[in-house]
Amino acid sequence: MAEDFYRDLVRLLRAHGCELVRQGKGSHEIWKSPISLRTFTVPHPCKRRHTANAALKDAGIDEKL
Repeated sequence: MAEDFYRDLVRLLRAHGCELVRQGKGSHEIWKSPISLRTFTVPHPCKRRHTANAALKDAGIDEKL
């Protein structure tokens, strides 16, 4: 069974002030970052570490999962 990185990803996003804007199409969510001032998508569930780290990079967060 694949690992789900969604909980850890959301925990980091919220800790850095990111906010959930709205539900996107399908299983994706749209988030907004106060650091990078960008909106970005987060899949739910997030099965790949690479995808989770890409969302963190889009948010302007230098941490990795």
